[in-house]
Amino acid sequence: MLILFIAFCVIAAVQLGYFITFLTAFGRDQRKASAMASTQALPISIIISAHDEETHLRELIPQLLQQDHPTFEIIVVDDRSNDGTFDLLLEETKKDHRLRMVHVNRTPPHVNSKKYALTLGIKAAHYEWIVVTDADCRPTSSQWLSLMASEFATDKSFVLGYSPYQKKPGFLNLFVRFESLLTAIQYLSFAWLGNPYMGVGRNLAYRRSMFLESKGFNSSLAVTGGDDDLLVNHLATKKNTAVVINANAQVLTFPKETWKAFFNQKIRHLSVGKHYRLGHRFLLGLFTLTWILTWFAGLPLAIFSEHRYIVMGVLIVRLLLEGWAFHSSARKLGQRFEAWAILPLDFLYAFYYLVTGLVALFTKKVRWKN
Repeated sequence: MLILFIAFCVIAAVQLGYFITFLTAFGRDQRKASAMASTQALPISIIISAHDEETHLRELIPQLLQQDHPTFEIIVVDDRSNDGTFDLLLEETKKDHRLRMVHVNRTPPHVNSKKYALTLGIKAAHYEWIVVTDADCRPTSSQWLSLMASEFATDKSFVLGYSPYQKKPGFLNLFVRFESLLTAIQYLSFAWLGNPYMGVGRNLAYRRSMFLESKGFNSSLAVTGGDDDLLVNHLATKKNTAVVINANAQVLTFPKETWKAFFNQKIRHLSVGKHYRLGHRFLLGLFTLTWILTWFAGLPLAIFSEHRYIVMGVLIVRLLLEGWAFHSSARKLGQRFEAWAILPLDFLYAFYYLVTGLVALFTKKVRWKN
């Protein structure tokens, strides 16, 4: 028991170190005295890959066209849709010159369909700065593009945005938002601290020239997913990456509504992590491993060890620090998160990640929705 207790103390110390790091990152004043006005007017190409997204596009396109930005275009890549996506886009492109369509009839063998579609859209773009999002996303305001553009400095190649999930009733939705916020806390914190490792393709900007010169997704064309985080992981640096978290610069997205769909989505996301840089895999793996071991070592010690009161005290301190990190980050992101749910969600997350992580580790074939 003594060895387990010592191991628990080390594990808990690592966890506390991570949460203190997150609090430090989100506690810093991120405002800059930069030339915002000069960059806010830069032209933007919005790229969307759409497969059977007629219903979502009917809602999204009008919202995008209402963006309060001087110059932008919307390129929707119809990726072999079987519904009315093509006909809808054909009709809508006649109404507004800012909306354009690229049609994909077939995807080359051994190439991920979404990466191929996005690549065609980027090649067809007129402007240097690309902003990618998904058909099932909705901008939180008409200032979305201008606020993202406020970080388009000459020395930047990436701008990482935030995309929260829509709040709905039910425990699944609560867990999805918990997991999504935890992911955001990690990638935004590390980006602010000069170590960007991922972004989300629902709200991400990068330079067209950089994408083409680096051959874009060429190194991961056969990987299902990773059109966002692998691109950032391979090319983003401390100096070329900026972050925008303004509540008006976010895009809402619709969460999965069944545990099975959510589980399959996370397997796809986690399987991409195997292709991250070694240092990033270590940082993320250590955080998750110590999270899991905190419970697997802490619970037996809290029940059977003579040091049970110390262990329980450490567990409580960790939960309080975690709750503080969630509250602080959610508030800075313009959100509210249910503080009462931290304990059950924290406990469930340990088992959830143990299962999904193992499945993702040994899964060789991951399917996209199409």
